[in-house]
Amino acid sequence: MAGPTTAERQKSASGGSRPPRLPRSRVRMPRPRTLILSLIALVLLGAGGVWLFYGSQWLRVERVTTSGTRILTPGEVREAAAAPVGAPLISVDTEALEERLRKKLPRIDSVDVVRSWPHGISLKVTERKPVLLIEKGGKFVEVDAKGVRFATVGHAPKGVPLLELRPDRENAEASLRRFDSHRLRREAVAVAGALPTPVARDTRAVKVRSYDSISLELSRGRTVEWGSSEKGRTKASTLTALMKAAPEARHFDVSVPTAPASSAS
Repeated sequence: MAGPTTAERQKSASGGSRPPRLPRSRVRMPRPRTLILSLIALVLLGAGGVWLFYGSQWLRVERVTTSGTRILTPGEVREAAAAPVGAPLISVDTEALEERLRKKLPRIDSVDVVRSWPHGISLKVTERKPVLLIEKGGKFVEVDAKGVRFATVGHAPKGVPLLELRPDRENAEASLRRFDSHRLRREAVAVAGALPTPVARDTRAVKVRSYDSISLELSRGRTVEWGSSEKGRTKASTLTALMKAAPEARHFDVSVPTAPASSAS
Protein backbone atom coordinates (compact mmCIF):
# COMPACT_ATOMS: atom_id res chain seq x y z
CA MET A 1 0.00 0.00 0.00
CA ALA A 2 1.29 3.45 -0.91
CA GLY A 3 2.33 5.76 1.95
CA PRO A 4 0.83 9.23 2.63
CA THR A 5 1.57 11.96 0.13
CA THR A 6 3.55 15.09 0.95
CA ALA A 7 0.36 17.22 1.08
CA GLU A 8 -1.24 14.75 3.50
CA ARG A 9 1.83 14.79 5.76
CA GLN A 10 1.82 18.66 5.84
CA LYS A 11 -1.88 18.64 6.62
CA SER A 12 -1.33 16.14 9.43
CA ALA A 13 1.57 18.19 10.86
CA SER A 14 -0.54 21.33 10.92
CA GLY A 15 -3.37 19.64 12.73
CA GLY A 16 -5.46 19.18 9.64
CA SER A 17 -7.34 22.49 9.98
CA ARG A 18 -7.10 26.00 8.53
CA PRO A 19 -7.16 29.20 10.66
CA PRO A 20 -10.68 30.48 11.10
CA ARG A 21 -11.76 33.38 8.88
CA LEU A 22 -12.52 36.68 10.59
CA PRO A 23 -15.99 38.04 9.97
CA ARG A 24 -16.14 40.99 7.57
CA SER A 25 -16.79 44.33 9.22
CA ARG A 26 -19.88 46.11 8.02
CA VAL A 27 -19.95 49.90 7.55
CA ARG A 28 -23.14 51.18 9.00
CA MET A 29 -24.61 54.14 7.14
CA PRO A 30 -26.25 56.81 9.27
CA ARG A 31 -29.96 56.61 9.41
CA PRO A 32 -31.86 59.11 7.24
CA ARG A 33 -33.27 60.77 10.35
CA THR A 34 -29.79 61.28 11.85
CA LEU A 35 -28.47 62.66 8.57
CA ILE A 36 -31.34 65.14 8.27
CA LEU A 37 -30.88 66.33 11.84
CA SER A 38 -27.14 66.84 11.24
CA LEU A 39 -27.81 68.90 8.12
CA ILE A 40 -30.36 71.03 9.97
CA ALA A 41 -27.85 71.63 12.76
CA LEU A 42 -25.19 72.76 10.24
CA VAL A 43 -27.62 75.11 8.53
CA LEU A 44 -28.69 76.64 11.85
CA LEU A 45 -25.06 77.00 12.94
CA GLY A 46 -24.14 78.76 9.68
CA ALA A 47 -27.17 81.03 9.86
CA GLY A 48 -26.33 81.87 13.46
CA GLY A 49 -22.76 82.76 12.50
CA VAL A 50 -23.95 85.01 9.66
CA TRP A 51 -26.38 86.76 11.98
CA LEU A 52 -23.73 87.14 14.69
CA PHE A 53 -21.21 88.81 12.36
CA TYR A 54 -23.58 90.79 10.13
CA GLY A 55 -26.96 91.16 11.80
CA SER A 56 -26.34 91.47 15.52
CA GLN A 57 -25.27 94.61 17.39
CA TRP A 58 -22.43 92.82 19.17
CA LEU A 59 -19.61 92.94 16.58
CA ARG A 60 -19.95 96.42 15.10
CA VAL A 61 -17.48 99.29 14.72
CA GLU A 62 -17.66 101.54 17.78
CA ARG A 63 -14.21 103.14 17.95
CA VAL A 64 -11.28 103.99 15.65
CA THR A 65 -7.80 104.40 17.17
CA THR A 66 -4.59 105.71 15.57
CA SER A 67 -0.88 105.35 16.33
CA GLY A 68 2.44 106.40 14.79
CA THR A 69 1.53 109.99 13.91
CA ARG A 70 4.23 112.69 14.18
CA ILE A 71 3.07 115.73 12.23
CA LEU A 72 -0.45 114.60 11.45
CA THR A 73 -2.98 114.53 14.26
CA PRO A 74 -5.04 111.44 15.15
CA GLY A 75 -8.15 113.43 14.28
CA GLU A 76 -6.89 114.15 10.76
CA VAL A 77 -6.16 110.48 10.21
CA ARG A 78 -9.55 109.33 11.51
CA GLU A 79 -11.37 111.92 9.39
CA ALA A 80 -9.48 110.93 6.23
CA ALA A 81 -10.06 107.22 6.90
CA ALA A 82 -13.83 107.72 7.19
CA ALA A 83 -14.23 104.33 8.83
CA PRO A 84 -17.88 103.16 8.80
CA VAL A 85 -18.76 103.46 12.49
CA GLY A 86 -21.78 101.31 13.25
CA ALA A 87 -21.15 98.89 10.40
CA PRO A 88 -20.41 95.19 11.02
CA LEU A 89 -16.71 94.94 11.83
CA ILE A 90 -16.21 91.98 9.52
CA SER A 91 -17.54 93.94 6.52
CA VAL A 92 -14.98 96.76 6.77
CA ASP A 93 -12.81 96.89 3.63
CA THR A 94 -9.38 97.44 5.18
CA GLU A 95 -7.61 97.75 1.81
CA ALA A 96 -10.00 100.53 0.76
CA LEU A 97 -9.29 102.36 4.02
CA GLU A 98 -5.53 102.12 3.44
CA GLU A 99 -5.83 103.39 -0.13
CA ARG A 100 -8.07 106.28 0.96
CA LEU A 101 -5.62 107.37 3.65
CA ARG A 102 -2.62 107.35 1.31
CA LYS A 103 -4.58 109.31 -1.30
CA LYS A 104 -5.96 111.97 1.04
CA LEU A 105 -2.85 112.31 3.21
CA PRO A 106 0.31 112.10 1.03
CA ARG A 107 2.41 112.52 4.18
CA ILE A 108 1.52 108.93 5.03
CA ASP A 109 4.13 106.52 3.69
CA SER A 110 2.37 103.34 4.82
CA VAL A 111 -0.60 102.42 6.97
CA ASP A 112 -1.82 99.16 8.44
CA VAL A 113 -5.55 98.86 9.12
CA VAL A 114 -6.31 96.16 11.71
CA ARG A 115 -9.65 94.93 13.02
CA SER A 116 -9.56 95.04 16.82
CA TRP A 117 -12.28 92.67 17.94
CA PRO A 118 -14.97 92.99 19.06
CA HIS A 119 -15.63 96.71 18.34
CA GLY A 120 -12.54 98.55 17.10
CA ILE A 121 -10.41 99.48 14.11
CA SER A 122 -6.73 100.35 14.59
CA LEU A 123 -4.87 102.61 12.14
CA LYS A 124 -1.08 102.17 12.40
CA VAL A 125 0.52 105.01 10.45
CA THR A 126 4.10 105.56 9.26
CA GLU A 127 4.72 109.12 8.07
CA ARG A 128 7.21 110.18 5.44
CA LYS A 129 10.30 112.01 6.71
CA PRO A 130 11.79 114.90 4.74
CA VAL A 131 15.43 114.51 3.71
CA LEU A 132 15.50 117.51 1.35
CA LEU A 133 13.49 120.69 0.85
CA ILE A 134 12.62 122.59 -2.34
CA GLU A 135 11.94 126.30 -1.82
CA LYS A 136 8.96 127.49 -3.83
CA GLY A 137 7.15 130.80 -3.49
CA GLY A 138 8.36 131.43 0.03
CA LYS A 139 7.29 127.97 1.14
CA PHE A 140 9.06 124.64 1.29
CA VAL A 141 8.19 121.39 -0.46
CA GLU A 142 9.29 118.33 1.54
CA VAL A 143 10.99 115.48 -0.31
CA ASP A 144 11.34 112.04 1.27
CA ALA A 145 14.01 109.35 0.92
CA LYS A 146 12.27 107.99 -2.20
CA GLY A 147 12.37 111.34 -3.96
CA VAL A 148 8.63 111.88 -3.45
CA ARG A 149 7.37 115.43 -2.89
CA PHE A 150 4.70 114.90 -0.25
CA ALA A 151 3.92 118.16 1.56
CA THR A 152 4.32 121.93 1.44
CA VAL A 153 5.07 123.76 4.70
CA GLY A 154 5.49 127.39 5.62
CA HIS A 155 8.65 126.95 7.66
CA ALA A 156 11.71 124.84 6.85
CA PRO A 157 12.09 121.90 9.24
CA LYS A 158 15.30 122.19 11.22
CA GLY A 159 18.24 120.16 9.99
CA VAL A 160 16.82 119.42 6.52
CA PRO A 161 18.97 120.82 3.65
CA LEU A 162 17.65 122.63 0.61
CA LEU A 163 17.69 120.97 -2.79
CA GLU A 164 18.75 123.27 -5.61
CA LEU A 165 18.26 121.97 -9.15
CA ARG A 166 20.42 124.23 -11.29
CA PRO A 167 21.43 122.50 -14.51
CA ASP A 168 24.44 123.96 -16.33
CA ARG A 169 23.28 126.43 -18.94
CA GLU A 170 25.36 124.87 -21.67
CA ASN A 171 24.26 121.30 -20.93
CA ALA A 172 20.88 121.96 -19.29
CA GLU A 173 18.70 120.84 -22.20
CA ALA A 174 20.69 117.68 -22.89
CA SER A 175 20.90 116.83 -19.19
CA LEU A 176 17.17 117.25 -18.58
CA ARG A 177 16.35 115.30 -21.73
CA ARG A 178 18.37 112.34 -20.48
CA PHE A 179 17.62 112.70 -16.76
CA ASP A 180 14.33 114.40 -15.85
CA SER A 181 13.86 116.44 -12.69
CA HIS A 182 12.44 113.46 -10.80
CA ARG A 183 15.52 111.38 -11.60
CA LEU A 184 17.80 114.23 -10.52
CA ARG A 185 15.84 114.53 -7.25
CA ARG A 186 16.39 110.83 -6.61
CA GLU A 187 20.11 111.26 -7.22
CA ALA A 188 20.23 114.15 -4.75
CA VAL A 189 18.33 112.06 -2.21
CA ALA A 190 20.83 109.23 -2.66
CA VAL A 191 23.70 111.64 -1.98
CA ALA A 192 21.99 113.03 1.13
CA GLY A 193 21.44 109.50 2.42
CA ALA A 194 25.11 108.59 1.99
CA LEU A 195 26.54 111.53 3.91
CA PRO A 196 28.43 110.85 7.16
CA THR A 197 26.35 111.99 10.14
CA PRO A 198 28.57 114.99 11.06
CA VAL A 199 28.55 116.19 7.45
CA ALA A 200 24.78 115.68 7.15
CA ARG A 201 24.24 117.87 10.21
CA ASP A 202 26.34 120.64 8.63
CA THR A 203 24.82 120.43 5.14
CA ARG A 204 22.78 123.49 4.22
CA ALA A 205 22.09 122.68 0.56
CA VAL A 206 22.50 119.95 -2.04
CA LYS A 207 23.11 121.51 -5.47
CA VAL A 208 22.48 119.51 -8.63
CA ARG A 209 23.93 120.79 -11.90
CA SER A 210 23.73 117.46 -13.73
CA TYR A 211 23.61 113.74 -13.03
CA ASP A 212 27.34 113.56 -12.31
CA SER A 213 27.81 117.05 -10.89
CA ILE A 214 26.31 117.26 -7.40
CA SER A 215 27.84 119.44 -4.69
CA LEU A 216 27.17 120.27 -1.05
CA GLU A 217 27.05 123.60 0.69
CA LEU A 218 28.12 123.22 4.32
CA SER A 219 28.12 125.59 7.28
CA ARG A 220 30.91 128.17 7.63
CA GLY A 221 31.13 128.61 3.86
CA ARG A 222 32.57 125.15 3.15
CA THR A 223 31.74 123.19 -0.01
CA VAL A 224 32.06 119.61 -1.17
CA GLU A 225 32.22 118.48 -4.79
CA TRP A 226 30.53 115.06 -4.66
CA GLY A 227 30.04 114.18 -8.32
CA SER A 228 27.38 111.53 -9.03
CA SER A 229 25.58 109.46 -6.42
CA GLU A 230 27.64 106.40 -7.33
CA LYS A 231 30.10 104.95 -4.81
CA GLY A 232 28.40 106.87 -2.01
CA ARG A 233 29.88 104.86 0.87
CA THR A 234 33.40 105.15 -0.50
CA LYS A 235 33.01 108.89 -0.98
CA ALA A 236 31.63 109.26 2.54
CA SER A 237 34.63 107.45 4.04
CA THR A 238 37.04 109.47 1.88
CA LEU A 239 35.41 112.76 2.87
CA THR A 240 35.61 111.89 6.58
CA ALA A 241 39.34 111.11 6.28
CA LEU A 242 39.94 114.22 4.17
CA MET A 243 38.27 116.50 6.69
CA LYS A 244 40.34 115.03 9.51
CA ALA A 245 43.55 115.46 7.52
CA ALA A 246 42.74 119.05 6.50
CA PRO A 247 40.49 120.53 9.21
CA GLU A 248 41.11 124.10 8.04
CA ALA A 249 40.20 123.43 4.42
CA ARG A 250 37.10 125.05 2.98
CA HIS A 251 36.69 123.12 -0.24
CA PHE A 252 36.70 119.34 -0.65
CA ASP A 253 36.49 117.22 -3.77
CA VAL A 254 35.60 113.52 -3.55
CA SER A 255 34.03 113.18 -7.00
CA VAL A 256 36.87 110.75 -7.74
CA PRO A 257 37.28 109.06 -4.34
CA THR A 258 40.62 107.49 -5.28
CA ALA A 259 42.05 110.97 -5.92
CA PRO A 260 40.46 113.33 -3.37
CA ALA A 261 41.52 116.96 -3.01
CA SER A 262 41.06 119.84 -0.58
CA SER A 263 41.95 123.50 -0.58
CA ALA A 264 41.77 126.47 1.72
CA SER A 265 40.25 128.80 -0.87
